[in-house]
Amino acid sequence: MNLSAKVVEILSPEELRRTVTRLASQIVERTRNLSQLVLLGIYTRGVPLAELLARQIETLEGISVEVGALDITFYRDDLDQIGLRTPAKTNIPFDLTGKTVVLVDDVIFKGRTIRAALNAVHDYGRPSVIRLAVLVDRGHREVPIHPDFIGKQLPTSQDEIVKVYLQDFDGRDAVELIGD
Repeated sequence: MNLSAKVVEILSPEELRRTVTRLASQIVERTRNLSQLVLLGIYTRGVPLAELLARQIETLEGISVEVGALDITFYRDDLDQIGLRTPAKTNIPFDLTGKTVVLVDDVIFKGRTIRAALNAVHDYGRPSVIRLAVLVDRGHREVPIHPDFIGKQLPTSQDEIVKVYLQDFDGRDAVELIGD
């Protein structure tokens, strides 16, 4: 990132909190049987976002939702373009068979991360339904994937960057748009 890049706050801490509450409410409304609901956060910031959503669902409904963490590094088809990464540890301590799985990620852009996540999920069982929740949808898809739950629709240019900060991971809550 260049030092003269313009940074615009898209979601303040309060707006981010409200957005997470709305996403959690939408997930509850669309899930027939909450006892079968599991959230799978996609590394990196999808994991703390999934945990936030689970806490909010518990606050709203009094039901504890299982949360897993999914690393999709070895399922990507664009490693040559995004560079070498150290894989995180996938942690799914439950069977996904028959479950309603909500994949959770912070930002959807080209859709390649989600395509890889869909491939990875099937190594852990056969869910009855897979849905997608994202905090920010910035457009520019290269694959036909559309989120079921969107916190904020944010049209961007290809060159801009959307940066999500989450308290549990970054020490603060915010969403920023970075561009020239």
